[in-house]
Amino acid sequence: MKHRYLPMTESDQKSMLDTIGVSSVDEIFNDIPEQVRFKGEYKIKKAKPESALMKELSQLAGKNADLKANTSFLGAGVYDHYIPVIVDHVLSRSEFYTAYTPYQPEISQGELQAIFEFQTMICELTGMDVANSSMYDGGTALAEAAMLSTGQTKRKKVLVSGAVHPESKEVVETYAKGQYIEVVEVPHKNGVTDLEALEQLMNDEVAAVIVQYPNFFGRIEPMEKIEEISHSFKSMFVVSSNPLALGALTPPGKFGADIVVGDAQVFGIPTAFGGPHCGYFAVTSKLMRKVPGRLVGQTIDDEGRRGFVLTLQAREQHIRRDKATSNICSNQALNALAASVAMTALGKNGVREMAVQNIQKAYYAKNALKEQGIEVVFDGPSFNEFVIKLNKPIKEVNQRLIEKDMIGGYDLGRDFSDLENHMLVAVTELRTKEEIDIFAKELGDYHA
Repeated sequence: MKHRYLPMTESDQKSMLDTIGVSSVDEIFNDIPEQVRFKGEYKIKKAKPESALMKELSQLAGKNADLKANTSFLGAGVYDHYIPVIVDHVLSRSEFYTAYTPYQPEISQGELQAIFEFQTMICELTGMDVANSSMYDGGTALAEAAMLSTGQTKRKKVLVSGAVHPESKEVVETYAKGQYIEVVEVPHKNGVTDLEALEQLMNDEVAAVIVQYPNFFGRIEPMEKIEEISHSFKSMFVVSSNPLALGALTPPGKFGADIVVGDAQVFGIPTAFGGPHCGYFAVTSKLMRKVPGRLVGQTIDDEGRRGFVLTLQAREQHIRRDKATSNICSNQALNALAASVAMTALGKNGVREMAVQNIQKAYYAKNALKEQGIEVVFDGPSFNEFVIKLNKPIKEVNQRLIEKDMIGGYDLGRDFSDLENHMLVAVTELRTKEEIDIFAKELGDYHA
């Protein structure tokens, strides 16, 4: 019989117990005092036959508002983008799907080359010198950038723009707590970092200034001015950036960024209820030996043939505790591969075209909503997201939209007390004119 799992028979259990020299499962837990053992029954449903269980789970899954049956205007860090069919085909190959860390280059050239190509394309997009093999997601990459900055400058304060993703800010604060690093938020003004407030907060104790580009509200930050303010105190300039946007926008490296991080979910990685995704981490050559995680380098073997190896990464780094530059010792190789395949399939012109479509369609949506009498807040240059203000709770509005097979935008009131009844709307290249028009009309009718 073919099983989706490996069943354990009574004889299997007896064999394992005999092997470790105990007579029962209970004997394994003898070292746990009786008074702390749980004696009751778990409050869970009783077991069902497989067919009944599958039916129940399928009914529950059917309640999810997926992107196949619904038109999505939800972004806030996770986006509905075109994924070339070839991505799933390549990922499903067993040599990639089952691969682990390529410590042995002689049997891992395919995996290593795929990672090397990912690093190369990230460098091209960001305008930076070196990129690592990937990180867990954009949030942890940003936190690692903050920690690298404090280690490099020997300072204990970082300034984070109020227009950075709220969840990413929380991750930075979590990392900082254990390192006794002070995190200070710079307020936003009209949806971008308040430059006057930033200047007032700057001093010789600041290790880094962290901004997002495009920022959480979709706005384009004044990068030249922020860079100038940051470097005037010899602080590091850290940028969290949507790599798809960089297909059309000036890369952060051109603005003098020291570290550029972000999430590659926009390239070939499904939304998947928020993860797993794939962070990237890029730096100037001066910082390459401080980069967390792994790096793949290109070399030649003893016969002069091109090859790839893990490089610039001492394994003992991961066991040095507080002396380590980072405790990250893994990556997202499979999702990095997905991003690499997607970027390769699209090509330079395709990535640019995709980015431009995001800008144009978001601009069209802005105007369509304005025509319906809806206020666009923080109006100005943006990528594929913008903020609107409604006269009803966003939760209520989104419930109405879901009944129309549409997933509404993000409720900003969840994270910003001054933005109650404000919605962050995302419009990607997949949204059609008809879908945008229907969305605008539904919001207009409900808003009236």
